[in-house]
Amino acid sequence: MKSPANLYIIYKQQLTIFCPLDLKEMNTFQLKLANEDPLVSSIEPLREMAAYEALWEDYGVTFKKIAELFASRPGSLPSEIVPQDKILSFVKILADLFQQNATKKPGILLNNTFDYPAKLRAAKHPIELLYYLGDLGLIKTRSVAVVGSRKATPEGKRRTAQLVRDLVKDKFTIVSGLAAGIDSEAHRNAIEQGGKTIAVIGTPLDEYYPVENKNLQDEIAKNHLVVSQVPFYRYRHQDYRHNKGFFPERNKTMSALTEATIIVEASDTSGTLYQATAAIQQGRKLFILDSCFENKDITWPIRFEHQAIRVKNYSDIQSALIQDVISTD
Repeated sequence: MKSPANLYIIYKQQLTIFCPLDLKEMNTFQLKLANEDPLVSSIEPLREMAAYEALWEDYGVTFKKIAELFASRPGSLPSEIVPQDKILSFVKILADLFQQNATKKPGILLNNTFDYPAKLRAAKHPIELLYYLGDLGLIKTRSVAVVGSRKATPEGKRRTAQLVRDLVKDKFTIVSGLAAGIDSEAHRNAIEQGGKTIAVIGTPLDEYYPVENKNLQDEIAKNHLVVSQVPFYRYRHQDYRHNKGFFPERNKTMSALTEATIIVEASDTSGTLYQATAAIQQGRKLFILDSCFENKDITWPIRFEHQAIRVKNYSDIQSALIQDVISTD
């Protein structure tokens, strides 16, 4: 399920079959289907990727504007919004890109198709298309985001290791943003403990940030799951300083993908606070370690004290998450 040439088949308005085909086979197969039954249509991921990338060509476009565009045209695919000549030009751009990076051919999660996680729609501005590498099945597992400061303290690292150990023991998939510091500790400890992890990154799938996490990112892509909402073309063709805006946006998506966010430690200017706000807006649980409230050098915890669960022991997290299971049974 990793090739951009995968073909989703829609039969009588119901998505029913998944067939991995190369582009030549795809065209032949589509023609055969169309001749056999006029109610059959198909979704070509490479074409939808190209249309989505084309939407980002205008530098005034944001995730908010794209979400509003699709909200005004419910049920539409990117290829039904973008002119065909523009799609074709971006098909070539992407084909050249994937040819240069043979091991970085992503799959996609596209709204209105069977494997798109409904929980993403909880976001204020839902992402219409996500790129991924790895085991897509992890999207359906119970997952918790463990996040925090890029400049992690030794105590923060220790707390992260213990927290992840307990979560893995309880069969939770560990989700984080692959940033330096707490995020990296969360991913590494999940792997070391024999658990599963999902990285939601703020760059395209073929970029590495920070660069020292290249091996870790590749390992997660191979044996776990890496997800990105960042368009390849836009990222490469705008000022690098503007690309910083993709990171807080990915935090909002990370929150939507999980049932809870746990903040280990964070400064008053940390991007983690975007995720804290998103978790509350999306109806997700927000856990903040007690050590954050006790840290006199920061003021942000007080903003969330009435909406978050203050964690003194792992049992505070465990009981709240188990209660979720009981209440839905």
